Amino acid sequence: MGGEQQDWQRIGEQVRQARMSLGVSQQDLADRVGLDRTMLAKVEAGTRRVDGVELARLSRALKVSMEYLIEPRPAVLSRRAVLLTEETDTVAGRSSERLEIALAEWLRNVRQLVSIGTLQTHPVRQYPHAVTSEADARQAARWLRQQMGLDSEPIGSIMQLCERAGQWVLVADLPGDGASLIDGDLAVAVVSTEGDPGRRRTTAAHELGHLVIGDEYSNDLGVSASRADRELVIDAFAAELLLPIDALASARAAGQLTREVLINYAARYRTSWVLALRQAEQAQIIDAATRSAWSSPRPTRAEFMEALGWAPQPDLAAVRVPPGYAHAVIEAWRGNRITRVRAIEMMYGQITDADLPEETDPELAP
Repeated sequence: MGGEQQDWQRIGEQVRQARMSLGVSQQDLADRVGLDRTMLAKVEAGTRRVDGVELARLSRALKVSMEYLIEPRPAVLSRRAVLLTEETDTVAGRSSERLEIALAEWLRNVRQLVSIGTLQTHPVRQYPHAVTSEADARQAARWLRQQMGLDSEPIGSIMQLCERAGQWVLVADLPGDGASLIDGDLAVAVVSTEGDPGRRRTTAAHELGHLVIGDEYSNDLGVSASRADRELVIDAFAAELLLPIDALASARAAGQLTREVLINYAARYRTSWVLALRQAEQAQIIDAATRSAWSSPRPTRAEFMEALGWAPQPDLAAVRVPPGYAHAVIEAWRGNRITRVRAIEMMYGQITDADLPEETDPELAP
């Protein structure tokens, strides 16, 4: 009985956290699911059970799966989560919790495809040396580029690079920037659609940095630095990964760098203007005064397009799931391992029902 009671308490706590992450009151949620508020309060306290119908209504109202409400959160999330309370309920706290929920759901989906045999994982790439400074982080980024055979060339798809490095990235309609975790043999990350594609690209590179450099709760960096300092180190990794200083070598050799030339670099490497300025200063091509002078006004979209010859090169603009994951979902559906509805759900809006061929399609015949 004790274990069963703990299960209901856990379910109640996950209902409460999901509710607060949406900024919904107990009364509002109770109205949506057809419960008296006092009954919902007992559910959240773990003193009242919920049946299958009520659980389904709660999952829809809270925008989470039933599995999320029933199953324990991944251990790594439980260790690092700051639970929302009436005292800690803030916009930032809500955004963080929605990202954590999305991570747990995304991890569950990836694990399902691995377990049924349609998704083949890649070895997790982790830098073999300690990282305690921004200089170390930049070296780790150069190491990863070498491992991936990139040298100093622009990264085509950051999502594909993450997949090759062992991290499965989801782009989701959520507030905030991004979050990531390593759970056993799997690494996953969620990147928000907020902001332009360049910002998403930087966020993906940042979350990849958490993977490559190591878990913040166990590595040397996590022990010796504050969270803010750790994030600055990860930012240095992301900057060097997206626009390596070596790529600016020709401009450095020439002894000067014009604003137009730097715009060209930012366009080809698909980085933000702030990141391009930061890397140019890091390469000692421009000084702090020039960086400040060039920071405003920022280049217009027309200037970026002109640098590319008016050929747009979007990344993370429409894609939601990694290509390997997408293939695994379709293979699982074609093999009758998951339903049509589940396949569409697992694709996170990248396809609709109309995009899937009918089961009687001749192309699907054995």
